[in-house]
Amino acid sequence: MAGNIRLEVVTPEASVVSEDAQIVVGPGTLGEFGILIGHTPFLTTLKLGTLRYKDANGVEKFVFISAGFAEALPDKVTILAESAERRRDIDMERVKQALKRAQERLASKKPDVDYERARAALQRALYRIRLAETRS
Repeated sequence: MAGNIRLEVVTPEASVVSEDAQIVVGPGTLGEFGILIGHTPFLTTLKLGTLRYKDANGVEKFVFISAGFAEALPDKVTILAESAERRRDIDMERVKQALKRAQERLASKKPDVDYERARAALQRALYRIRLAETRS
C-alpha cells in the first residue's frame, strides 16, 4: 500500500518528531516492529533503542528512545517516550559527561549509590554514543 503515515514522537518535555513517514521501525520490548500506512492498530511498550524511519522523501532518520509506548493506527504512529533525541541533536560532550558520572558511581563503594539507576544511566549513555557515531 503506497502512501505516508503520520509519525509523532513526544516526551514529557517536548515534541521531538512530527512529520510524515514512509515506514517506521521501533524497538518494542517484545522485538522490533515495523509500521506502514494502513497498519492494524496496536499498542506496545518500548525499550531502549533506536526508532528508525524514512521521511516522506525516503531519507532515513534515527531517534534515540529510552523507553515508553507506541500506538499504531492505520494513518498515524504515536511514540510516547520517557526521553527521545534525534541522532543529529545528540550532544556528545553531555553524553560523555553522563557516561563518566555513571562509571564513577558504579566504581564507588558508597552505600548510598543507587547502582540500578547508575547502570541504566550507563546503558543510555553508551547507546547514545553508538547512535551518534554511526553513519548510514
